[in-house]
Amino acid sequence: MDGLDRVVAQWKQEKPHLDSMPMSLIGRLMRLSKYLEAQIAECHKAYDLKPGEFDVIATLRRSGGDYCLTPSELIDSMMLTSGAMTNRLSRLESKGLIERVNSKEDRRSVSVALTEQGLSLIDRAIEDHSELQQELVASLSESEKPALNGLLKTWLAQYES
Repeated sequence: MDGLDRVVAQWKQEKPHLDSMPMSLIGRLMRLSKYLEAQIAECHKAYDLKPGEFDVIATLRRSGGDYCLTPSELIDSMMLTSGAMTNRLSRLESKGLIERVNSKEDRRSVSVALTEQGLSLIDRAIEDHSELQQELVASLSESEKPALNGLLKTWLAQYES
């Protein structure tokens, strides 16, 4: 019995008509999310990156080619506001991890590209990030991982369509 089981048992006693299964599911997901976020943030901190900064340079890295996207493409792929993106880009630029590149065709158009330093950093950071993710799901069996992934994907589709 864990802490959430005790909470649910108390509600069962006080309000027996309540369906406590959603409370159990959501409570566990919220608690798990806190643990996961904290450990992933520690991994990124080792590279002097905040999670949002990691997301930007990882998005540029996985885009392939010249690792260059417009701010609009970054915003679309990361579901951020333009203000939040501007702040992240400014911090990453001051660290020398990205650069803003003017378009040769249209001087008003700017793209964001990884610098050599940024490429080197994300290539190291993503290895540690991936290794940590493996450790974080290690308590699940090889059959439980895809099953849970499918369930979460179905649930998430309710909000992201």
